[in-house]
Amino acid sequence: MTFAEQILQFNTWLSSQTFELPLGFEIINPFNGEQHEKVKQTTTLFYKKYYNDNRKRRLILCSSPARKGTAITGVPFEDSQHLQNETGIFIDEFYINKRSSDFLYDVMNKYGGCKRFYDDFYLNFVFPLGIIKTNSKGNKVNCNYYENKDLQEKLYSFIVKSLQLQLAFGIDTSVCYCIGSGENYKFLLKINKEYKFFDEIIPLEHPRFIMQYNSKQKDTFIEKYLNALNNK
Repeated sequence: MTFAEQILQFNTWLSSQTFELPLGFEIINPFNGEQHEKVKQTTTLFYKKYYNDNRKRRLILCSSPARKGTAITGVPFEDSQHLQNETGIFIDEFYINKRSSDFLYDVMNKYGGCKRFYDDFYLNFVFPLGIIKTNSKGNKVNCNYYENKDLQEKLYSFIVKSLQLQLAFGIDTSVCYCIGSGENYKFLLKINKEYKFFDEIIPLEHPRFIMQYNSKQKDTFIEKYLNALNNK
């Protein structure tokens, strides 16, 4: 199978997964949600555009997708506006352009464009489905897999299985890039110590952190990303 076919098969596997979660937590699964047919259509077009080959790629892992981002579109860090540009398909709900996606597009463009970037890298998440929790005010908000110890323990075996399935695509395991230099990086180091998935894990600051708190240093962080991705 091509790299694209393996990704799409993995997404089909994700669509069938069920979880026992602590009280107050929910999973958002774009592959079996209300827009799953549109998600299937857009992800198929996207991955066959950029991954219709058998190239070896390096893995870039963030923590968990945002509920109004990848948890809707099904493609990591591709918000609905960028996906419409890539596939011609309009995802009417949550039609927003995310700052994290914009930052990574700037990185991609300076790397040599989307095609060259996706030729060399495959992006996903340590936990590849959206997680939301109900806060003290009764509102549903984004949540990462590591924010609650019980949640993390309940998702641990799934995370291991998810990574194993993706590594079988033909991933270059000499290095993994971890988006999120705090808890996500600590967890990946822990899991890698046990399973020896990668020879090295390189942490990179999350685009949301960069754009929200360090936007004036954006070019410096872009250069840091490029140096890491180019193995400098």
